[in-house]
Amino acid sequence: MRTADGSGDLVSGAMNLWRAGALALLLVLVAASAGADSPGVTAKRILFGQSAALGGPAADLGTEMRRGILAAFEKINRAGGVHGRRLELRSYDDRYEPELAIANTLKLIEEDGVFALIGAVGTPTSAAVEPIARAAGIPFIGPFTGAEFLRDPAFGNVVNLRASYFEETETIVERLVTDLGVSRIGVLYQDDSYGRNGLEGVRRALERRRLELVGVGSYMRNTTAVKTALLGLKRYNPEAIIVVGAYLPSAVFTQWARKLGLEALIFNISFVGSEALAATLGPSGDGVYITQVVPLPDGDTVPLLSEYREALLVNELNTRSSYGSLEGYIAGRLTGAILERAGSTPTRASFLSALADTGTFDLGGFKLRYGSGNNRGSEKVFLTVIRNGAIVPVERLVR
Repeated sequence: MRTADGSGDLVSGAMNLWRAGALALLLVLVAASAGADSPGVTAKRILFGQSAALGGPAADLGTEMRRGILAAFEKINRAGGVHGRRLELRSYDDRYEPELAIANTLKLIEEDGVFALIGAVGTPTSAAVEPIARAAGIPFIGPFTGAEFLRDPAFGNVVNLRASYFEETETIVERLVTDLGVSRIGVLYQDDSYGRNGLEGVRRALERRRLELVGVGSYMRNTTAVKTALLGLKRYNPEAIIVVGAYLPSAVFTQWARKLGLEALIFNISFVGSEALAATLGPSGDGVYITQVVPLPDGDTVPLLSEYREALLVNELNTRSSYGSLEGYIAGRLTGAILERAGSTPTRASFLSALADTGTFDLGGFKLRYGSGNNRGSEKVFLTVIRNGAIVPVERLVR
């Protein structure tokens, strides 16, 4: 908050220092409590923890990730578990808010004694809790975010699955420029670490082609206050707009854009939540593009997909497939594959060593690659479009 005499800046600065100090203290406490060799591991089970958006405007994202992880764990458990141990998941709702994510993560580590963290949802929440996990040497598996900072090789506890936001935005810009000759590109972004990461990815992709953004608009996380941003972008008459946001604000933005006659192509990146976006948009969703980081869940391009759908069917009566639950399923299957190689009584250290030593994991035709200095997993990006409410794969853009 800024006041006329500037005292608001002092208050804000003091609050930031307090938060930084509090987080530093939490890191020390977590690291001090991480002395046991195999926390979360008993003779019969291995316990994993998840803090994710299970409520609030981004609830669909966390709920679908959790569905997929549970389906994978149940498939593994029905086959006897890993070295005779069942895999179990304990999940808490952080409503896509960093402060709640920190509280949940500390509870999972200190009170519940989980072996590892899995299926976090979002960049701001992951940015808040990953340092806590790293300080305690806890594996941070399959975060549902393409933030570039998590791809830093120094983060040896992070196990990424998906392509980064830089790779997704590069794909969008490449297709727009190469397929359609589009040069006037704008961005709507969520004003936090997630949105700014995607915005930077677009800027870099354009700079490589000696282009510049024609306009930028933003909105606050967990709101749908996008009208001002839309009117600002409309002034520049963009040919395409890349949205770096969640499904509800993206849907509101798209619906208003259609009402106001904005003819720009609209692109979203994978974090938007494809099925929720399509359902919310209804008929106005036709022609909206989305990049994906896993294959079409209802497809048959690799054996993994039929295995995933079968696992959903066995685990629950609702067999609705989705990109989010498929990503969660991959995270769960990868976790089981690493544990198989981590020894009969796995530790966090042996888990991470098994990941790096194995290198390549082939999960039913979907390959993930790791190694010394490489925690990226996959770099694959798939382009899709909404047509008649369905999400359809696209090879190239056509007018």
